[in-house]
Amino acid sequence: MIELALNVGAVACLYLAVEYCLRNQSAKSLDDASLIPFADDPEVARRVELATGKRIDAVAPPEAKKGWGNIEI
Repeated sequence: MIELALNVGAVACLYLAVEYCLRNQSAKSLDDASLIPFADDPEVARRVELATGKRIDAVAPPEAKKGWGNIEI
């Protein structure tokens, strides 16, 4: 019986901790955060925009500086 009470307490603490961490987040900020993994590849960002209809602010990765590229040995 004590194990059941401890498990329920652990789940309640986890739920309250997540709610506390997300208390100041809006639906838009959480939606924007879910699209961040696609922001560094403009082509993938366009495909996700077409599939979801949501705008993604894609940023092209910086070009490698001269002499800093891949070196074949």
